[in-house]
Amino acid sequence: MTIFKTLMLSTALAVVTVPAVAQELTPVNMINPLPRSTNFFPLVVAEALGYFAEEGVEVNLLPSDTSIPYVAFVQNGQADLAMLDPVETINARLAGANINTVYEVMQNAPEAIGVLDTSEYDSVDDLAGTTVGLVSDRDRAFLQASLDVVGKSIDDVETVVLGESGPTLAAAIRDGQVSAISGAAPDWISLNANGINVRLITPPEMLASPANTFAVNADTIEEKRDAIEGFLKAWSKGMYVASVNPEMVAQALRKGVPAEWENEAAGQLFLDMSIGMNVSTTERLGDLQSDVWTALQPRLVSSGAVPEPVDVTTFLNDTYIAAANDFDRAEVEAEAAAWLEANK
Repeated sequence: MTIFKTLMLSTALAVVTVPAVAQELTPVNMINPLPRSTNFFPLVVAEALGYFAEEGVEVNLLPSDTSIPYVAFVQNGQADLAMLDPVETINARLAGANINTVYEVMQNAPEAIGVLDTSEYDSVDDLAGTTVGLVSDRDRAFLQASLDVVGKSIDDVETVVLGESGPTLAAAIRDGQVSAISGAAPDWISLNANGINVRLITPPEMLASPANTFAVNADTIEEKRDAIEGFLKAWSKGMYVASVNPEMVAQALRKGVPAEWENEAAGQLFLDMSIGMNVSTTERLGDLQSDVWTALQPRLVSSGAVPEPVDVTTFLNDTYIAAANDFDRAEVEAEAAAWLEANK
């Protein structure tokens, strides 16, 4: 390596590893499923590039393995942000929880219905009269809604909760104990790692749906504005990198969550699926789609997942979205490229 290249590399390392200004960081407590994972790569990328510290915040991930509803952590002040799905959000509002949805982490549903790639089942309609596996009880609502789309109900199938273990899921579907599995992207990766190739038969109507949206306590919107806006801007930057430099994202994940990349092919498959779910389809990253939220509620009511619809204007609040998108795209691209060069 030439002296010039050495100096350039040293400079790049300094740029990406040392915060520009030493400062006291404000903790942002967040609760989400799979706290640090390829599934939520914007967090790992933003940490690698120092974007949270740059915004003066420090992310504190709360333990996610709990039977307590995530919304309770926002209500009691333990969490500043909680990831909720639409069913959790609407039921929480109906129960009187004073929460606001402020950012759509995913705008394509991570949930899906999967069958063996050699299966005779080609649609959810074909599952009537069979036993469908649920990775967790949370997956029942998605199965209910999917069956409703094709004119069936949850009573048309038997269900069994299988848990998250890849070998258990693989044995259940391989041995015919279940016809299909209602789960999400990490479960398809687990099955793949256990030698099972899955074909998704999710009704198209179920795919365009907000998922894992960030909810906050509506009473603390202004009190925590600076910290939450900084957090969301850093998250948006991490999301944006996947659009322009997916190899940097992959390398950050290999370093940040190595267990998910022990099998390189499985890690890359997980990332490819996660990019499709995490990168916003709206012009503003993380923007709130009131029309989508309104359109999906009759389906959730019909399936029994929620008892009645809720006026979306009572909980969708885009007060942080402009700040979350206020960053220099070219600067982020250069920083991601420099980090990758320094971390190959």
